[in-house]
Formats: sequence, structure tokens, C-alpha cells
Amino acid sequence: MTLRRRIYYLIEASRPDNTGSRIFDTAMVVLIVANVLAVTLETVPDLDVAHGQLFLVFDRVSVAVFTVEYLARLWVAVEHPPVARHGAFLGRLRFAMGPYLLIDLLAIAPFYLSLFIPAADLRVLRVFRLLRMLKLARYSPGLNTLMRVLAEEWRALGGALIVMLGLLVVCSTIVFHLEHPVQPDAFASIPHAMWWGLATLTTVGYGDIVPVTVLGKIVGGAMMVFGLGMFAIPIGIIASAFSRDIHQRDFVISFGMVSGVPAFSHLGPVQIEQIVRRLQSRRLPAGSTVFTKGDPADAMYFILSGTVRVHLPGRAIELSAGEFFGEMALYRDAPRLVRVHCVTDCRLLRLAKDDFDRLSEDDIDFRHKIETAVRDRRAEQETEVAKDPRA
Repeated sequence: MTLRRRIYYLIEASRPDNTGSRIFDTAMVVLIVANVLAVTLETVPDLDVAHGQLFLVFDRVSVAVFTVEYLARLWVAVEHPPVARHGAFLGRLRFAMGPYLLIDLLAIAPFYLSLFIPAADLRVLRVFRLLRMLKLARYSPGLNTLMRVLAEEWRALGGALIVMLGLLVVCSTIVFHLEHPVQPDAFASIPHAMWWGLATLTTVGYGDIVPVTVLGKIVGGAMMVFGLGMFAIPIGIIASAFSRDIHQRDFVISFGMVSGVPAFSHLGPVQIEQIVRRLQSRRLPAGSTVFTKGDPADAMYFILSGTVRVHLPGRAIELSAGEFFGEMALYRDAPRLVRVHCVTDCRLLRLAKDDFDRLSEDDIDFRHKIETAVRDRRAEQETEVAKDPRA
């Protein structure tokens, strides 16, 4: 493997099961958070006087690290198959125009602008150092999901925004005509009234401008009620879409894993869906034991992420994301014959034997298909053992 490809796997592939990639991602997240914290703390006069030089050195070191990271990502960009199809130069240029690389560039641009434009007072560029916080999007699946949700729901969010603006304009216009005769300074124009309308519809209520007429107060009360409902619509759209995206992704992954189990290969989509909906998520730290020899066989497990080690008689095997273990617990009442522990932090999906038994009781054909598949698998295993000269 070439050096460029090794660096690609380290900084671009972002594999959680790889120690080097995980350390790099963690270090970058810590550095980004520290930069945001430094930008805010250096605005405190006492801290700036006492530790101004330290803030300056930290900023220079951070810029150096972010610059090396930016150049390294450009260098390894051709390891991405879509980028490589456009050639080295054009591919890297297109890659540099992507949102993540643009954010990386903006994170270091203020420093280099201050070097090349010394005539201007560029202290205001310090504010743009907060753009480094956007680099967290690269390392946060949650932020990526949120951005994807906003892109998918832009029509619904745009419609809600139009309704909210329409309500704001209508209510502000009404209040302007009601209050302008008695408060010509506070409600000097409709735009002036819109400031009060925005504070009222969002239920913030600064209190710097208030209606004094009876009709103005009635309209203001109605605006508060409408605001509770209308301004909650975008929040509801984003929250429901965010939840739906997460559940859909987990469902697709779980469905694919369950359907890949040999014992479940004879089942139809409806039956596999019933199994998926009964899966329980478990997170286990590295070094923890899933079960040990002699434990009751009460569930089987699917690996969403991480690596586990199965200690078989005389040898041990490792299983990673997408694989499964402990399936024999569903078909027979017997203690565990092996020990399984987590080599890395793991996220597992657990199918309890009780849930499996309930499915079997509701559908006799379901259990028959499972038992047939298990017998076939045992026969294949016995045949492989018989053919193995080491057996």
C-alpha cells in the first residue's frame, strides 16, 4: 500500500474500527473545539492581557495543523474513485470546490489574509475563525444527517416560512393602523411594527414596544396564540424528518443484516420485518463480555459496528460489522458453548429468544422454515468438517 493510500485511509476513509483513524478524528475534534473556546476567551480583557501571547501561539499552531490537513486531503483526493475519474488536476479542483474543503479553506483563510493585506485593520477577521467550528460537520454523523434533512425538506420549510412571513406582515399592518395614531414614534411605519410583531409571534416579548389600545391588545393576544402554532411548524418538520431519517437508515441496515443470516434466508420480507422490529440495540465498551461459556442461551446478536472475538475450542475467530453470532440460542435450550467478548467498542442488535418464540407461535410456517434452514446448515458444516484433513 502506498503512502498516499495509507494517509487516505487515515484521514478520509474515517473508519471507526481503525485505531489510527479514530485517534485522528478525535484529535481534530478536540483541536476544533479548543479553537472555538480560544476565540471566545481571548475577548475577555483580563485573559487577553495575561495570556494573549499563548492565544497567539495556539492560533499559529492550529493554522499550521489545519493547513497540513487541507493540503493532505487535496493530495489524497485522487484515491476517491469519483475524483480519480476526472484526472489528477481537474479531479482535485472539483474536490476542492466541495463543501467540506471550502469550509477547511475558510478556517485558515483569515490568517493568510492578514499576512497578505497588512495595510488594513483585519482584527475583524478573528470573527471568521469561528468558521472552524463548521469543520465538526465532517466528524459528526448527526450534523450530516441534519444537513441532509434540511436539504430534503426545503420545500416544506419554505412553505412554512412563507406562511410565517405572511402572518407577520398582516398582523403588523393591522397593529400599525391601530396604534400609529396614539403611538406615532413606536409604530412609525409598518417595518417598525414588524419588529414588535416578530417579538410577539415568537413569544419573546421584549416589552420595548407594546400596544395601548384595546383593539391593539386583542390583536397582540391573538398573535401570541398564532405564534405558538405557526413558529412551531418548522421545528416539527425538522424533528420528524430527522427522526424518520435515522430510523429508516437503521431499519435498512438491520433488514440487510437479518436477511443475510443463513437461518433466515428462507423467510419472506414480511417475516424478516417482524424480526427487525423486535431487535434491541446494545452498546458495549471494548473488553466487555457479551456472554461466556455456560451462560443461558437467551438471544442472538447482530454486529452493527465494532469487532467481537469468539473463543471456540482450540481457536478464536473475530467477527466484525455485518456479521452475527449466537443464533443457535433460538433453536435449542442449552447453555452457551463458547465465550464472546468485544475487541473494540461495539454496537450490537439483540434478538431475544422470547421474541423469537412469540413469532413462531403466531406463524407455524415461520418456525418450520427456520428449523429446515438450521438442519441444512448443520449438514453443510458436518460435510465441511468431514472434508477437512485437519479434522
